[in-house]
Amino acid sequence: MKKWKLVLSQGLLAGSLASLMSTAVLALAGRRESGSAAAPLNAVSHWYWGDEAFRQQEADLAHTAAGYLTHHVAATFWATLYAALASDRPALRTTPGVALGAAATSATACLVDFKLTPHRFTPGYEHRLSNGALLAVHAALAIGLAAGALALRDQYRDDERLEDEEPEQPAPRIVRHVRAGRARYAEADGRSSFLENTR
Repeated sequence: MKKWKLVLSQGLLAGSLASLMSTAVLALAGRRESGSAAAPLNAVSHWYWGDEAFRQQEADLAHTAAGYLTHHVAATFWATLYAALASDRPALRTTPGVALGAAATSATACLVDFKLTPHRFTPGYEHRLSNGALLAVHAALAIGLAAGALALRDQYRDDERLEDEEPEQPAPRIVRHVRAGRARYAEADGRSSFLENTR
């Protein structure tokens, strides 16, 4: 399998796992801290609905589905970025390397989301959860990223082994003709030299 296909596969798998795991933490923390499992996901949809999404308690298609879809796309983006950066670095496919890379990716996502992103495009659930809950959400995100990377690690190794074992491609026909002509010329030249030396 070509490496870019593996990168996309890892991005989709790891992004889905990271999204599901972090969504589960969002729901548990939301029920505990905001009185609604849907509240944190509803808040994610504020990029579209504005600040009213922060006050939405009940699950509905407009806020909850939009919030989850947005969260899923963001998780897949970070997973794919991580996969692309790690694809040519075998050290990042060892178990410690995967754990470190997933943690670094989640930490980078946290920094970008909460410090570098305009208010309208922040995750939104920070308005409904404590800092401790936010830490748990990003820990779950990292676990999902790591699980996806580990699941496809052997496919990267198989792909690299196939590349190493791939036979050399035959030379183009014109190159083969030129080589054959040189060989015949060298053979004829060798015979004439031999005859001259035996006279």
